[in-house]
Amino acid sequence: MESKNYLQDISDIKSMMHKSSRFLSISGLSGILAGIYALIGAYLGYRIIYANNIISIDGYRTLILTENRLIQIFIIAFSVVVMAMITGVVLSFSKAKKQNESLWDSTSKRLLINFAIPLVTGGLFILILMEKGGYAYVAPLTMIFYGLALINASKYTLGYVRSLGLTMIVIGLISTYFLGYGLVFWAFGFGVCHIFYGTIMHFKYDRVNK
Repeated sequence: MESKNYLQDISDIKSMMHKSSRFLSISGLSGILAGIYALIGAYLGYRIIYANNIISIDGYRTLILTENRLIQIFIIAFSVVVMAMITGVVLSFSKAKKQNESLWDSTSKRLLINFAIPLVTGGLFILILMEKGGYAYVAPLTMIFYGLALINASKYTLGYVRSLGLTMIVIGLISTYFLGYGLVFWAFGFGVCHIFYGTIMHFKYDRVNK
């Protein structure tokens, strides 16, 4: 009987150590909503990019992007990111509050730093690439660097974050080969995959804690 108590104590200690080293307040619902935002953004981007915007030169279909259209696309992409971030923070705060946990502690700080390093690096690299005219690689690279950021931060949170990161990298690499379909892959990666993994996390973690 005493041996069972010791085993239970060890199990409780391991559980406490696991919780203290990982940020578990990520909301699956925020992933679902982020995916929906991405799909809406992809649709709007498609309307802007391809609406009367393709001309034929020597039998080849060529995409012409004006500065005004690029600004519109940037505004849409920026809006999607901001809405996803706000939604994530609000829902994570709500989840942490229900669990009587702190949203901003040493673990969440480490998660944010490890997430930001690849993401900021990728963002700066993409901006430089755009300055050089490499627009075709923007969609694949956003997915690849985002996937790297997720993997780098996954050791401080739920395991499904790592799986999503690996998925995003694979989709990004495939998209690099099929450059003409970047927006389609982008919608699938940031939209469908976010909804898929967000749904799994929601039903496995969010609903259990209600």
